[in-house]
Amino acid sequence: MERIVIVVGHPRQNTLCEALAQAYAKGARSAGHEVELFVLSRISFDPILHNGFETVQPLEPDLAPVHDAMLKATRIVFLFPLWLGDMPALMKGFLERVFQPDLVEPSRKGRFPKLLKGKHARIIITMGMPGFVFRWWFGAHVLKLLKRNILALVGAGPVKATVFGNVAGVSEQGRGRWIQKAEALGRAAA
Repeated sequence: MERIVIVVGHPRQNTLCEALAQAYAKGARSAGHEVELFVLSRISFDPILHNGFETVQPLEPDLAPVHDAMLKATRIVFLFPLWLGDMPALMKGFLERVFQPDLVEPSRKGRFPKLLKGKHARIIITMGMPGFVFRWWFGAHVLKLLKRNILALVGAGPVKATVFGNVAGVSEQGRGRWIQKAEALGRAAA
């Protein structure tokens, strides 16, 4: 059994990202996995790291349970839309807050602890452009950023990715297939 944490980084509520997260959670639970789902638009926290990494900015009451759940998880799933070639600011701010270097190990002053060592991760991104254009023409920049510069830095791996492109042009039937795919990923804890 896996302990899965799902984080939805879309600033709005009731989005395709949230529907995909719900489907992933449903699939995972149906296979006997333990799931905690956090939708950042539904929790209250300041996404701005006001002093950079100079001092620890304590986690708000809504944010601390997400951090704790990530520490206990065996698998973490991040879902967000692609905005201006990157993750939304809310998602980036969340990552900066929960991965503050001195939050977990103050004795290592400024060095990032391997907070997610041994934890598998999946990134699910929705976007307006076709997925192949994102991967081949634009080089999947945000995937590389999140995989190599953030998740690898804190010890997560392996990190897998799923891209759902052409969101505005997909039919209801196509969205239904995406929901089914997310549910299957959850069932397989992939």
